[in-house]
Amino acid sequence: MNRVLYILILMFLLYACGEKQEKKEMPQPEPSAEQTAALELRPAGFSELKNWRRDNMAELLKAFAATCRRLEKENSRYLFDAEIKLPTAQYQKICRGFAARGIQNSRDFRLFIEQNFQPWLVIGNGSEKGKFTAYYESALNASFHKTDKYKYPVYGRPDDLIEFNIADFDDRQKPKRYVGRLQNNRLIPYYTRAEIEAGAGNAPVLLWGDDPVDIYVMQIQGSAVADLDNGTQVRIGYADNNGHTFKGIGSILLSKGLIKPGEASMGKIKKWLKQNGQTALENMAENKRFVFHRLSAAEGPVGALGVPLSAGRSLAVDKHYIPLGSLLWLETNGPDGEPIEKLVIAQDIGGAIKGAVRGDYFWGSGKDEVLDNAGRMNSEGRYFILLPRTPEVR
Repeated sequence: MNRVLYILILMFLLYACGEKQEKKEMPQPEPSAEQTAALELRPAGFSELKNWRRDNMAELLKAFAATCRRLEKENSRYLFDAEIKLPTAQYQKICRGFAARGIQNSRDFRLFIEQNFQPWLVIGNGSEKGKFTAYYESALNASFHKTDKYKYPVYGRPDDLIEFNIADFDDRQKPKRYVGRLQNNRLIPYYTRAEIEAGAGNAPVLLWGDDPVDIYVMQIQGSAVADLDNGTQVRIGYADNNGHTFKGIGSILLSKGLIKPGEASMGKIKKWLKQNGQTALENMAENKRFVFHRLSAAEGPVGALGVPLSAGRSLAVDKHYIPLGSLLWLETNGPDGEPIEKLVIAQDIGGAIKGAVRGDYFWGSGKDEVLDNAGRMNSEGRYFILLPRTPEVR
């Protein structure tokens, strides 16, 4: 069945749903007290932001410029469909002002931020405190050719993966992305991890890796740098996923007593997986979520915003609450208790990043040391979102 017929079927189904809703003429329900209490913004001053005067914001100039270029081109309302509304046109105007001023140092950038933005403390379910973890760009060994050593596939996005957003067909609906495949003219969930690894689906093989654990870790992190057997390197970026719910390998192993609570860091989990062969593969398969990749020529791993991530300056957030592209002032601690108090940008999302006050801090690219630092971070913290100032409060 061709793509046009796929779309016609989906349009028919969605149209039918829309007709039923229109005939009922039911008013939209008001949000419950529990829903409205889930997110609160409290105005703050820059003097309340710890380390505000000492943060080296010059480190953020390149990342902010890349975000501005992305937002200037953005026409899709889905990117900004969060509980906190980002005034896109106003943000784009600020970005144009940033480019015109040619800011090159931390002092001038700080002054620019103070002139154009207002900090707001983000509160979720009555608390300003939330959980902050970290992730990194992993590494693996790979080849463009299958051999006895390189025999584990790194898959690209499959041709039979179908996605649609109901709000594209009915603007009364809240945007929600669905992923699946067609079977007997019905849209059903896409194959699970176990099914894909057994050969189901129509995904192209991009590369062949030498270790299934490294490929699995790459899927969790979203991207990797591959050292090829010809002596070169290639960057592997996130392309899509199969739509199934993510289940962390740490929680799987902990629930079975296969690792102890103190051994749940990513570094120790990776070591356990590599030491336990078939048992490791069986437990990894319990995470039904499967990530597809693409080869990338970008300078760094590309996040959900569509720009390269910056070590120590990019944060993965729950986009249902925090709009991508937002400036955030982060206050938390690293894996050894060191304070992390700095300006970051919401440039990515993650399957386990859920909640109004929840973040995944991008540690950087590398192997064992980066993995260890990122994998051990699990800290309490808070953040302020910096929203464009309205004209009357400038």
